[in-house]
Amino acid sequence: MQPARQAFTRESAGARRADLIDATAAVLAEQGLAGTNVRAICAKAGVSPGLLRHYFDGIDDLIAATYAATSDRMDAIFAEAVADAGNDPRDRLTAYLTASFRPPVTDPELLGAWTAFWALARSDARMAAIHAESYAGYRERLANLLTACGAADAGRLAILLTAMVDGLWLELSLDSTSFGAEAAVEMVERAVGALLP
Repeated sequence: MQPARQAFTRESAGARRADLIDATAAVLAEQGLAGTNVRAICAKAGVSPGLLRHYFDGIDDLIAATYAATSDRMDAIFAEAVADAGNDPRDRLTAYLTASFRPPVTDPELLGAWTAFWALARSDARMAAIHAESYAGYRERLANLLTACGAADAGRLAILLTAMVDGLWLELSLDSTSFGAEAAVEMVERAVGALLP
């Protein structure tokens, strides 16, 4: 009796691209920009360097795709938090702002990748464009939530609250024992309470 032949399955192009993007985020988080190269990414993804070049124009293209994918993933997390908050405008606003203080957004690996993206956004036009689009989208959605709560000058208030949330997120990601997620939520809620009618 012959052994049953195992079926060979080929991953779709989308799955291969996603694997490479996930591997790039992981390598950026673990090794920073200095240690992020084709060899390290392909080893993490378990593929050959030729496969990377098949799906991306090079490492710069892959890192840009990773930034865009990470931004999209964060947008989905924030949108889900708002959807789960129900219909009350203030609850929806609070959910949007405080989602940054809960996993997976507070994952230390995310901090490593995010700081690499920020560093590249200062010197690479494509990364700067991804950054600008991502932050503009976040602030626009925040401004809409603020408007629903009756805020005047919601656009400027969105900038203020975004900076506050980013600062708290960064500190929590660097040292989760510094003040804790619940304290960050309380600080944001107090700020919102003071700033909104």
